[in-house]
Amino acid sequence: MENIHIEPTKRSPAIDFDFDSGNFSIAGESYPEDVNKFFGPLISQLKEYLSAAQGATIQFRFDLIYFNSTTAKIVMGLFEILDEAAAAGNTVNILWSFAADDSNMEELGEEFSEDLEHAKFVMTPKE
Repeated sequence: MENIHIEPTKRSPAIDFDFDSGNFSIAGESYPEDVNKFFGPLISQLKEYLSAAQGATIQFRFDLIYFNSTTAKIVMGLFEILDEAAAAGNTVNILWSFAADDSNMEELGEEFSEDLEHAKFVMTPKE
């Protein structure tokens, strides 16, 4: 599977999906005009990768500054997909980075983490 690297724009985040190493990240701001068009192919490829993963170590970093409600739904779906991969026997680490003074992003991370049963969730404040 070919790795994915997408540069950020004013409305969409940077995407780095390294299928070879199992390291994934979404960073920046996310409020694309068509969230399904932007994220749909990425989620499809991630699902394909995870369906074949056996005993893999997967690290997914969320380093979002801002996102809208439609992106929030995508993020929740990603958490579900990652938790299912962990339930299937993979080691899944979700890293939620947020600015130390951004209580909204900190609270969102806490809320998202509550639904996880199998994946490990780590919150990392940054200066």
